[in-house]
Amino acid sequence: MTKLTHLDPTGAANMVDVSEKSVTARTAIAEGCVVMQPETLALIRQGDAKKGDVLGTARLAGIMASKRTHELIPLCHPLLLSKVTVDCSIDDALPGIRVTAEVKVSGQTGVEMEALTAVSVACLTIYDMVKAADRGMTIEGIRLRMKSGGRSGLYEAP
Repeated sequence: MTKLTHLDPTGAANMVDVSEKSVTARTAIAEGCVVMQPETLALIRQGDAKKGDVLGTARLAGIMASKRTHELIPLCHPLLLSKVTVDCSIDDALPGIRVTAEVKVSGQTGVEMEALTAVSVACLTIYDMVKAADRGMTIEGIRLRMKSGGRSGLYEAP
């Protein structure tokens, strides 16, 4: 039986108390992809999307979103991130765009949600920028690939 430790006696949710946790270097890497028609991928590759630079805009959107995760996900702690990188790479085999985000912090709680948020928003931005050409795109495989630091240590997805 799982004990619900985040509810007060009235049943209200609370942020996790991290005040007793040690400050450690923490890193998280997340990934996902946007699968599209080859013609849509060609638009992106050639820089012919009507809304402009798809990959550059997606990278920036992902970075900005990671910094606002605490505003988007209830009960997430606001964190002073020390590094955020978002990589959007063309993958002809999909066909589509693979998105990877790495987030680092020195703090008392991890950055998994920040990395996942960065990937999610970058993928959504790609979709938004070329949806006029391909409404059938799918956003797939968003997941945590790796996290390190903190009490639970290293996690690597199989």
